[in-house]
Amino acid sequence: MTTAPGPRPVLDPPDVGEVPDVRLIALDQDGSLLDDHKRIDPSFWPLLEELDRRGILVAPASGRQYATLRREFARDDLVYIAENGAYVVRHDEEISSDPLTPATAHALVGTVRSSAGDVGTVLCGKRSAYVERTDDRFLAQVRPYYALLELVDDLTAVEDDVLKVAVYDFGPAEQGAGPLLAPFDAHDRVIVSGEHWVDVMGRTVDKGTALQAVQARLGITPEQTMAFGDYFNDLGMLAASHWSFAMDNAHPEVRAAARFVAPSNNANGVVRTIRAVLGIEA
Repeated sequence: MTTAPGPRPVLDPPDVGEVPDVRLIALDQDGSLLDDHKRIDPSFWPLLEELDRRGILVAPASGRQYATLRREFARDDLVYIAENGAYVVRHDEEISSDPLTPATAHALVGTVRSSAGDVGTVLCGKRSAYVERTDDRFLAQVRPYYALLELVDDLTAVEDDVLKVAVYDFGPAEQGAGPLLAPFDAHDRVIVSGEHWVDVMGRTVDKGTALQAVQARLGITPEQTMAFGDYFNDLGMLAASHWSFAMDNAHPEVRAAARFVAPSNNANGVVRTIRAVLGIEA
């Protein structure tokens, strides 16, 4: 007779053996800072104030759009690494952007339109995000990520700089939308960014590349950088940070790539780990 495995034990924050001189902390959102209900633990906000007092800059880093991140954090002094690094903003001013070509964006739209899968496309522009699939079932999955979202008749008629094309797959993205869009990886960048999401961006777009640009702009080294992530789109960011933490809930490849493993997103792992590593009392 076999018994079902019990719940996975909750990790303690890792012991890194020293209190590092951290100047910059990059935080993935979904699956890292946010729990599975898309909530930020209330204990994060006083920690953010303490980090600010210590001169440590926080950089929310996400596949989400800038407007969504700016609404969530309600501050303009943070560095926002939005659209997986395709758009970086601080003090409401653009630091960098790296859009797709219109031809690529249109080809992606056409590929998803012709798919037999249960998928939908989000065109992620600088001014707004855009969708032409408008059923409630699809919009329920999209709206939480896009504070600015326009419903349009034809995505190929949108006039905006397209930073990213995001595709939602109601099935597993690694088996559906991922292979569907894989041919675009020859010239651009195709990343399975979540269980149901695939993002297509320019070849040079990456959270890690964006983080390196921020480091260069501010004179901060990788040894002074901490980062947290859980999925493939976080790998570059973790590689650009000496103090790299995969969440306990992270994909196995991400866990293997990080120097340390933090408690899961549902165990407030980001906040608990930052406090433990930097010696900040609760």
